[in-house]
Formats: sequence, C-alpha cells, structure tokens
Amino acid sequence: MAETISTHASHDEHHDPSFIWKYVFSTDHKMIAKQYMFTGMAMGLIGAFMAYAFRMQLAFPGMDVPLFGLVTPAVYNSLVTNHGTIMIFWVAMPVLIAAFGNFLIPLMLGCDDMVFPRLNMLSYWIFLLSAVVLLTSFFVPGGAFGGAWTAYPPLSAKAEYSLTPLGSSIWVVAVGLEFIAFLLGGINFVTTAMNSRAPGMRLYDIPIVVWMIVIASILFMASVGPLLAGAAMLFMDQQVGTAFFDPNKGGDPILWQHLFWFFGHPEVYVVLLPALGITADVICTFSRKKLFAYRTVLMTTFATGVLSFTVWAHHQFVAGIDPRMANIFTITTLLISVPIAELCFVYIATLYGGSISLTTPMLWALSFIATFLIGGVTGIFLGASGADIYMHDTYFVLAHFHYTFYPIAIIGTFAGFTYWFPKMFGKMMDERLGKIHFWGSIIPFNAIFIPLFYLGVAGQHRRIFDFSNYPELATPEMQAIRIFATVSLLVMLAFQFVFFYNCIKSWMSTEKAPDNPWKANTLEWVAPTPPPHGNFKELPTVYRGPYEFSHPDRDEDYWPQNEPA
Repeated sequence: MAETISTHASHDEHHDPSFIWKYVFSTDHKMIAKQYMFTGMAMGLIGAFMAYAFRMQLAFPGMDVPLFGLVTPAVYNSLVTNHGTIMIFWVAMPVLIAAFGNFLIPLMLGCDDMVFPRLNMLSYWIFLLSAVVLLTSFFVPGGAFGGAWTAYPPLSAKAEYSLTPLGSSIWVVAVGLEFIAFLLGGINFVTTAMNSRAPGMRLYDIPIVVWMIVIASILFMASVGPLLAGAAMLFMDQQVGTAFFDPNKGGDPILWQHLFWFFGHPEVYVVLLPALGITADVICTFSRKKLFAYRTVLMTTFATGVLSFTVWAHHQFVAGIDPRMANIFTITTLLISVPIAELCFVYIATLYGGSISLTTPMLWALSFIATFLIGGVTGIFLGASGADIYMHDTYFVLAHFHYTFYPIAIIGTFAGFTYWFPKMFGKMMDERLGKIHFWGSIIPFNAIFIPLFYLGVAGQHRRIFDFSNYPELATPEMQAIRIFATVSLLVMLAFQFVFFYNCIKSWMSTEKAPDNPWKANTLEWVAPTPPPHGNFKELPTVYRGPYEFSHPDRDEDYWPQNEPA
C-alpha cells in the first residue's frame, strides 16, 4: 500500500490535474475540507451582517442602517430567522463536522483518503447548492422566510398567516438539501473510521476528535429522519394544501415541534462534540500531556449521544405538555448536564500539572471551556419547567443559547483553524495578530450577551421589532443596555478583519511551516506540510496509544515534561 501511495504521488508530480479538477471538482479530502471551510466562513460573514442589521434596529429603531438601509418589521423577521438558520446549519455544521472531519479523519487515521471520494465530492456540491437555494429566497416576491429558524406552523405553513409563502418553501427545500449532503458525508466518516485505520491502530487508539466527529455523524443520521419527513409534510402544507399542521382541518401544529426538536436537541450535540474534540487535542498539545481518562471521555460521549434523544420536550414546556411528562423531561435535561460537566472537568484535569503554553489555539481552547460552562449553567434554569415558564422566549434564552453556540461554532472553529492552519496551508499564522483577534473577539462577546441575561429576567421577549410600544421595556436604562450590546457587536465584528488579514498575510508569506511546528503527537503531523495527494509517503504504523504514537523520538524530543512510557 505504501508503494502504491508513493507511485501515485510521483505520478501526480508529473501530471498535475487541471485547475478545475484540482480546486473545483476535487475528490481529495483535503481540498473538499477547504471548500467546506471557505463556504462556511462566507456564510458566516452573511449571517454576521444580518446580526449587525437587526441589532442596529434594536439599538436605534427607525434609522437607516449604514450599508443596509431601513429595517422594516418583515425584513427584521427575515434577518433574525436566517441569521439563526445560517449560523447553525450553514456555518457550525459545515465547518466543525464537514471541514475538520474531511481534513482530519484520513490524516489522523493514517490513510490516503476517504473510503468514498466521489460521494465526498457530491456531498459538498449538494451542500453548496443548498446555500445558493437559501440565499435566493431573499430575491423572490415577498422576500426570505421570516417565521423563526424553528419554522413553527401555522406561520410557516399557511399562506394567509405568512408574509413570505414562497420564501418559506425555498427555506424548507434548502434545509432538506443540506441535510441530504450531511447524510452522505456521515456515511463516509463512519465507514472510513471503521475500515481505513493505519496498521496497528485499534479503536481505542483513535484520537478523541475523530471519535467525536464520528459519533456526531451517527447522532445526525439517527435524528434527522423525522425532521426530513416533517419538512416534506410542511412543504406539502405550503404548496399542495394538505393539513398535517393545520388544526382547522384536523392537523396538529405541535406535531411539528416534536419532529423538529427530536432532531433539534441532538443537533446541539452534533456540533458540540467536534468542538469538544478539537478542544481536547489542542489542550493535550499545549499542556504536553495525554488526555486524562481517555476511555472515560469516550464512554461519556456515547452516553451523551444516547441521552440527547431523551430531552427534546424541554423546548415545549409552554406548549401544553402534560405536567407529568414535563417532570420526566426536566430530569433527563438535568441528567445530560452531568456527562458534559464531566468532560469539562476531564479537560481541567488534563491541564493540571502540565507544561502549559498560551499560544493562540490554546487561548481559544481555554476560553471554550469557560464560556461553554456559562452556557451550561444558565441552561439548567431553563431545564426546570417552573423557571422555563417565566423565561421561555425571553432574552435569557437568547443569551443562554449564544453562550452554548458561540463557543461551539466560533471559538471551536478558531481553535481548530489556528491549530491546523500550518498543516492545511503550509504556513504559520502570526501569533501577535492571533492574540489581538482573540481578545478582540472574547471581550466584546461577553459584553454583548451578559447584559441580555438581565434583559431576559426583566421580561424582554424575543422577536420584538420596536420596544416603543412596550413602555415597561422601553425605559432609558433598558435601551442603554441594548445600545451597549450593539456597540459591543460592532467592536467584535471589526476585530474579525484582523483574523482575515492574518490569514492572507500568513498565506502569502514565503516562509514555509515545519512539518510539526507544535511538536504534537497525532498522526497528521507525520505527513508532509501541506500533505500531498495520498497524504503519506508511506503508511505509518501505530505502536502506541492516542497522543503518543506519531514520532519515534517522542520521549526525547517531543514530550520532555512526561515520564518515559
């Protein structure tokens, strides 16, 4: 096999594929990873611009937003809806699962590519099509869908209740296409991890980030079926006139909530687990220690996946659910916080006694633990049905959700991207600019969302376009908080240009990164930088466990703080 890979590498050196086959219709997992990464980042810029527009309306109602214009009530609903949709489905999922999964799984397993390369390419192009379909909804009569990212009927199902009947249908089609793309990708990830490991690599030798991505893929494939069926029914309600969710004709709008949240809550863990895996790898490298209690982490992850299917109805405590069932879902919601807390404590135990280096990736990883813990603790309040009845649909929920999803989608992405940038692109990022970007993102993020907890407890509800009609919420003190949060958002967005400048500056640098600049011990760092087609000159052989098997001189040169194994 090693000889075959070397032969292919030599062949490629003499017969480089054309630009379109190398960069557009590529079957190389590394190029597909970059396609997912750049597409997800582009969608992230669009989602961030939407957040800028509607937050300006909240802070300065009725004014023309610079670079955007006047935000009307219908446009406000569309912006809020598609901001949430894009950041969850078109940023977090493609970057954390598809991009990092495609790049890391073959390299960390010591194989040359995914098991199904053409299927891998097809999954990306379906995903790209879904993004284009979603964005076209802004240019159809009536505009983009504005019924919230959860798409609750009847606002999403009945044309007479919806200001955007065509936009609603386009939204459903886009989401369906995106889910199909990730079903194809999940098949590839699971099959590759189970069948294409390097010689000597057992299941318990797989790095935890690969396990996390594989388990997340299994969770997605196990939970998405009911929602795809619900999306088909919702589309038929919109376009054919069926009444699956119309109570006037015998349908049940609560049925959609069950179908959506049966997928929606495991979906939180679908994107959380890869971010947790990235954080684990970064912490191990920059604390110079193996992951504490590796097998416990793995079993805990499996338990989290199973429990995630038992908590969905805590989103429906105010939807008329039987109080006896509410008690059951309160218990399961509190239970699922236990394995997640355990994972955080395992990471802290890994740090304990380590030789810690505060590089840019390490700062992102440490901030992930701190910010996600705030999100987890505030979620316990919402998991109790009594407290949730008061705080449901308030800004407390919004702040809690962002304290869970920002660490996942943004902090996890930056931790992984800055860590594997040298291997992806063969260049080193500027550490000084990286730390400026880190502090310029973390501080404003907390300044945005900590005040929103206060607004939520004070009774401010979500999806209100202008608070002037609500005197109890339009006090000068509360409006000052909205302005402070919006200015903090502008500061955070401004610092993202530092990140893009750092990427471009580093990419254009003439200085090549070493093969293993972080002195890490997982297999991807054994490959040349950047990895060629086929990844390895010859397949590596594994003799040791995860985080200790990649380099023959690891005891002398790579892990000086550890006792010899």
